Amino acid sequence: MSIEPGWPVAIACVALLALTLVMYAVGRLPRPGSTVVAAGRAVLQLGLAALVITAVARSLWLSVLLLCFMFGVAVVTTTRRVEAVGAWPWATLAMAAGLLPVVTIILVTRTVPLEGIALIPVVGIILGNTMNGHTLVGRRAFAALREETGQYDAALSLGMTRAQAIDEITHRRLPEALIPGLDQVRTAGVVTLPGAFIGVLLGGGSPAQAAAAQVLVLLGIMAAQTTTAVVAGQLIDAARLLPADLRERLRP
Repeated sequence: MSIEPGWPVAIACVALLALTLVMYAVGRLPRPGSTVVAAGRAVLQLGLAALVITAVARSLWLSVLLLCFMFGVAVVTTTRRVEAVGAWPWATLAMAAGLLPVVTIILVTRTVPLEGIALIPVVGIILGNTMNGHTLVGRRAFAALREETGQYDAALSLGMTRAQAIDEITHRRLPEALIPGLDQVRTAGVVTLPGAFIGVLLGGGSPAQAAAAQVLVLLGIMAAQTTTAVVAGQLIDAARLLPADLRERLRP
């Protein structure tokens, strides 16, 4: 079974976008036009991705280059989202610390063949969720640091170092950033049937093969997000991974 591009898919997509816009209007939500832009970008980017993947998937080295490009886009996206573009080297370090060990384990155990057509979707899914985890850590930690500057100053006055004072505020925010990923793992197969599972089934694989692929991806996501969150937290405590305003405000 497969979903073929054509008029039925186009009609369904237009109807879904229309429903989204109606709900924006009913809920009086801001910037309804952003949904149209997002949908347009999704169509263009996925169409381009399909062409690029078709062209490079047969070459391992071209596939690796594509994944490196995807990683770079992920870093740019997350640093913009947390308003810490100037700290991109440290965001890169945090995300690489989460992603590379997971990819290494997958390759060493030979659960995914060393082929572009297999690596691109698996690594891409894990990378996307690693980016989301980093974004959640940054947004929650930076919001807390902006809101609780009094607690930071009080911690310094008690003799804590800058790193200890920052950690006093941000440490409890890290588990919050991991909740969506943990819920995704907990509810897999009960509440949700994630993408890798459906993809294997649509590709003609057995339910057992689909379950194995999805468990691998989910545990990879959980490991990558957790590692990224921990490393990002340490970099935030060290005042490395910070937006410009907080770097100036949190001087020792």
